[in-house]
Amino acid sequence: MSAEPPTAPKVGLRTLWPYLRTHRSSLLLVAGLSLITTLGTLAQPVLTRNVIDGLQHGTPVTASVLGLVALLVGAASINGLRHYLLQRTAEGLVLTARRRLAAHLLRLPIAEYDSRRTGDLLSRVGADTTLLRAVVTSGLFETVTGAIMVVGAATAMVVLDPVLFGVTLVGLVIGLSGGIYFARKVRGMSRQAQERIGDMTAAVERSITAARTIRASRAEARETATVTDSAEQAYRAGVRIARLQAIVEPAMVTTIQGSFLLVLGVGGARVANGTITVGDLVAFVLFVFFLVMPLGQALNAYTQLQAGLGALQRMEEVLVIPLESEQAPVVPEPRRAVAADAPAIEFDQVGFAYAAQEGTEPAPVLHEVSFRAPAGTRTALVGPSGAGKSTLLSLVERFYEVSSGSIRVGGTDIRDLDHDTLRARLGYVEQESPVLAGTLRDNLRLATPDATEEQMRQVLDAVNLGELVERTPLGLDAQVGEGGVLLSGGERQRLAIARTLLARPPILLLDEPTSNLDARNEAALRAAIDTVASGRTLLIVAHRLSTVVDADQIVVLEHGRVVATGRHDELLETSPLYRELAAHQFLVEPLVEAD
Repeated sequence: MSAEPPTAPKVGLRTLWPYLRTHRSSLLLVAGLSLITTLGTLAQPVLTRNVIDGLQHGTPVTASVLGLVALLVGAASINGLRHYLLQRTAEGLVLTARRRLAAHLLRLPIAEYDSRRTGDLLSRVGADTTLLRAVVTSGLFETVTGAIMVVGAATAMVVLDPVLFGVTLVGLVIGLSGGIYFARKVRGMSRQAQERIGDMTAAVERSITAARTIRASRAEARETATVTDSAEQAYRAGVRIARLQAIVEPAMVTTIQGSFLLVLGVGGARVANGTITVGDLVAFVLFVFFLVMPLGQALNAYTQLQAGLGALQRMEEVLVIPLESEQAPVVPEPRRAVAADAPAIEFDQVGFAYAAQEGTEPAPVLHEVSFRAPAGTRTALVGPSGAGKSTLLSLVERFYEVSSGSIRVGGTDIRDLDHDTLRARLGYVEQESPVLAGTLRDNLRLATPDATEEQMRQVLDAVNLGELVERTPLGLDAQVGEGGVLLSGGERQRLAIARTLLARPPILLLDEPTSNLDARNEAALRAAIDTVASGRTLLIVAHRLSTVVDADQIVVLEHGRVVATGRHDELLETSPLYRELAAHQFLVEPLVEAD
């Protein structure tokens, strides 16, 4: 059973640091360029005042004009470079976040995939990480540079005319206070909007994955309604944010316009009575512009920052989940010394229950399962559906941890082995036989990246798939389609088996390897397994008893318990359940009760 999922800590600017740290050189350069452009911009009103006063009094203004032109051209050039560096850094930040999130997602415990929707996880990697771009470009740096500009402009305004500055400040405080109040609500709304986008992505992913089933069931309209409903919820969440922004932005526009009108009215009166000059008023108005515009940008940036932090919260919810390698076993067991004649696989009083859904108690799947698979032998697991056969293979692979008891491989408790070391000894073919989108070569080399073309062709021939290479000039580079859709069910299963056989592990775990094969290919696959089984240990889950009648040992399970163990002939005599299974598959005559 898995532990309660950890709660993600509340995120803030400090949470951004791991993402920003790898780009600190670029960020420092951008910060330096921002400071230069800010200082240059703040110098422009001073030079403008000198030009106006010079023209008014007939003094030379050439130096001031040239200086003003140089500042304008220089600031524009530096701003262009700063914008490029900032955008590049933002893209790098998104790349860092996606790398980190993808690497974490691919190493989560299998139980986490069982309880989470694939589409929602995809949304966190795609849509949520994209919002981090705005955190840097429109959020963090606009806030910082805007703050520098505001401080500089406010200082100059105080020097020019403290009275006018006081008038301006009163208007700004009234206008900005409401904007800040509403902007603080954006983070929660943004997180809700991203969750709705995740729901929509999950619904679309579900429908596309099962497109054939939906089409065959004539359920397109119902599935479309489901996707549309999730899309409408995402729409409503987006509209709530837009409604909030519709309050913030007009408030800022009104604040800006009102501040200018107030300064012009009061400033005009002060020019008329000779308190300040026309040049001082023009410079002050420019400083008002440099004060108010950054404040508006900063408020918008704060809104963007809150939206980005809302997305970051969703990312952190995944990143705080311990990785598979970090999870400790639920029930620690005393370790045994490795015996020289230890079996390849040993189950010792193994109990297991999958994690319960919220509000329910976990239902045990396995109860005190014990048996041994000696090295170099073939052990078959048979029994009715739901008996726990496939679960046993998942436990050997440590996709889940046992709830009680222990599993030993080569005499070593598998919890004493790291996951990579354990899985290097195992070859696992799943019941669904998944095939990855890509080429035959990509699929075969998944576990054996250094395999040669000759080795790949040999293993394909061994499972009677040689014709796949010959049917197209592309050979091993032929595409298999999304999920192997360009292959038949039997071809997908044999390709999955070939991929495992290519790695030549000492232990093979085969979950119903012949379930999708016709009689001819089943015989060919059995021959291939016989060939590679020499000197290896096989643990096979089988519904078709005909494929395992020659197994060295057959373990019969029912309701998560071992009810019989033996060879085929022995079990026909000693196990009523096994004989019933054999009779249903026409391997023996059914027993007829006497009247």
